Amino acid sequence: MKSNKNSQLRLAIDVPMVIIVAVLVVFGMLMVYSASWDASWLEFTDVNRYFLRQVLFLVLGLVAAGTLFFIDYHRWDHSNFGLYALLGAVLLLGIGLFVGEDPRSLLKRRSISPSELAKLATVLYLGVWMYAKGEKLKQVGFGIIPLAVILGLVGGLIGAQPDISAAATVFILGLLMFFMAGGSFAQIIIFVIVAGGLGGGVVSVVKPDALQRIQDYLPGLLDPGKAPSQVGAAYSAFQEGGWFGVGLGRGIAKLVLIPIPHTDSIFAVVGEELGVLGASVLVILYGLFLWRGLVIARKASDGLGSLLAAGLTLWITFEAYVNMAVIIGLLPVAGNPLPFMSLGGSNLLVTLAAVGIILNVGRSSHEERELLERRAFGNASSGLRGRNGRRSIPRSERSASNRK
Repeated sequence: MKSNKNSQLRLAIDVPMVIIVAVLVVFGMLMVYSASWDASWLEFTDVNRYFLRQVLFLVLGLVAAGTLFFIDYHRWDHSNFGLYALLGAVLLLGIGLFVGEDPRSLLKRRSISPSELAKLATVLYLGVWMYAKGEKLKQVGFGIIPLAVILGLVGGLIGAQPDISAAATVFILGLLMFFMAGGSFAQIIIFVIVAGGLGGGVVSVVKPDALQRIQDYLPGLLDPGKAPSQVGAAYSAFQEGGWFGVGLGRGIAKLVLIPIPHTDSIFAVVGEELGVLGASVLVILYGLFLWRGLVIARKASDGLGSLLAAGLTLWITFEAYVNMAVIIGLLPVAGNPLPFMSLGGSNLLVTLAAVGIILNVGRSSHEERELLERRAFGNASSGLRGRNGRRSIPRSERSASNRK
């Protein structure tokens, strides 16, 4: 009986997703140490300081993932959890705008990025809100406009940090989740116009220079020689790494060329030290993460679980591919981290928390299917038993026995 329970517990965890995430986390910790020891020594005269801080947030993230794995996500549909999370994120965004000479200086010293928390809170809020609205979500005045206003304000505050990539992530996630909830193309056009206009207005009023990164991007797209220095340094790192890299920890570009190699530009360090082969493995890992997350979303037992799992999976994957596209010059330099890989406490914490929720959806759907199977088996078994609880014998068999 005990082994049966252990077997059920093992099966309730989506093992492929756990393996993929574990590989990404180990890969990320190795690259963080390789990319950060020099900067850590220059700032703290300790080559391990940044890495140990990342380890601390890894532990906190695993605790958060484990906690969220066991909390029934259906409770959020009957509470204001999503709203409180979003309001808390907006409060942090406001603090990030008005504290210190550098608006985010106080938060940065504590490895806290309010935009990272805001992205997780936005997905949770949108999932609960869209599921609760149901068909009413498609009404312009009742669903589309309020949704566009919410995302316009939140995205505008994120963009004013400035964090253009995070703001774009929020808008695109809202679009995708609205489409998954049944939105039409015409409704999406209205959503884009209202949310984009409001978000751009917020940025232009609060932080007008935040859009300069987009203007700096266009010349580099047409001519790689005019790309920002971060992209040029990444090109050099990939050229130095070649197909198989110079070896883990042996890269030179992170010491002299690549700006902030342990955060936004860590993919360039991967390219130099592990080569095109290592970078390709990382791209494939994120593709596997996307595949498994969408499988969990498809198998979810209800619309809420499907929206949450799909939204969180798309968010993490989108951020990963945007970061890698930025490094090779396909998108504007926006400063978003590479999930599981970049140094950053809040990013690692909220990413692992999101994984816990995705696995929670998978566990819940598995347990519900298992319950239905047990009920079906119980009903089938009861049909084979007589009134006294013994197995009933077909009438033809009883007649043959009596003749003997």
